Amino acid sequence: VSPASNTNQEIDMSSTQRHMGDLLHHSRAEAPSNQASSDASVRKVDLKLEVHIVPVSDVDRAKQFYERLGWSLDGDDAPLDGLRIVQFTPPGSGASVTFGKGLTTAAPGSPQGALIVSDIEAAHAELVDRGIDATDVWHGLAFPVEARQPGPDPERTSYGSFCSFTDPDGKRG
Repeated sequence: VSPASNTNQEIDMSSTQRHMGDLLHHSRAEAPSNQASSDASVRKVDLKLEVHIVPVSDVDRAKQFYERLGWSLDGDDAPLDGLRIVQFTPPGSGASVTFGKGLTTAAPGSPQGALIVSDIEAAHAELVDRGIDATDVWHGLAFPVEARQPGPDPERTSYGSFCSFTDPDGKRG
């Protein structure tokens, strides 16, 4: 589906570590990584991000937030005393976020990550419809903030349009 198309019925969001913050990026589909190499001695191996651990201060509040985002709850387990594992997957994503109790010593609100979407305007509208505090869509340089231009990138370039939202621990991209 073309990134400029607004006919998507489902917003495809997938995790990546390309940019800072909980940003939504407008992206063209990437070429398959399993294409044959011209050098038979070089073998390409697919690498896929499966799970991103997100430190949170309140597990139940974080769970409510990801439910409100419309992400699929994969599990909420407490296999040991002092250990709770909650996992959500965005629609259409091969990667998930995991949070809970006893998983990490990182500070809540500290993860760096991004969501990649095929239609930034539709993704933004869905966030707002779900009651998520999202910035307006913008394009241009991410920093300094004054360099940001309102609206989607007029050329609709890959990774050219952005919006951000705040997680329950106040992390905003």
